[in-house]
Amino acid sequence: MRRMFALLALLVLTAARDPILVPEISQHEIQVRQGFRGADLLLFGAILTPEGTRAGQDYDIVVVLKGPTRSIVLREKQRIAGIWVNASSTEFRSAPTFFAVASSKPIARIVDDKTAAIYELGLPWLQLSPIGSYNPKEQARFSAGLVDLMHRDNLYKEDSSGVKVNAQVLYQARITLPSNVQTGTYTAETFAITRGRVVASAISRVEVRKQGFERFVELFARNDGFLYGLVAVGISIAMGFLAGRLFALI
Repeated sequence: MRRMFALLALLVLTAARDPILVPEISQHEIQVRQGFRGADLLLFGAILTPEGTRAGQDYDIVVVLKGPTRSIVLREKQRIAGIWVNASSTEFRSAPTFFAVASSKPIARIVDDKTAAIYELGLPWLQLSPIGSYNPKEQARFSAGLVDLMHRDNLYKEDSSGVKVNAQVLYQARITLPSNVQTGTYTAETFAITRGRVVASAISRVEVRKQGFERFVELFARNDGFLYGLVAVGISIAMGFLAGRLFALI
């Protein structure tokens, strides 16, 4: 019984010493207007004890910025008789439209593969949720293909030295959102890790919204799809008619 009480007391004391994270973001709202070229986000904060003092221990910090998820169908092209055609395909139920990881060290030096997979601490451990039955090897190939495509579009990224920790109290990371990001709610989750164990985490959110004429068009298309389609067809016909008249005059 004494050993049991001693073990419980040790666990309580250890839990009490676990730090807390106080995160902040330079922008909680990003407005997408005509000519939008992307945005730089500064994610920063402090590592403190529950009493609000300096934690006084070495911690690694990992920041994961994830965009809104959506269903994605990925098709593989094959060359048959000299013609490229769509062959096999797969669908992912909830693939993030943006995914970026910044860490104070390479993830493999901070945690093991199991912990990295639980918290999605990098591109190799991103959970893409395929739909339906599938062959594991084929699904791994499709997942790698999707990650590669998104990485080339600068929508998936990983920086193993992107987090700077000062005096084991303050941390900061910079993550760039490209101009082709999707609108919606982005979540920034920060993890404090020591000895391969996640001891604290905190979440902040960023809203990416369209403004101005782009916002008007988005709401019009979403709320009045049929009328939006008629207007689009009408504009296309009018532009074609005007182009024909101009060429006739020339």
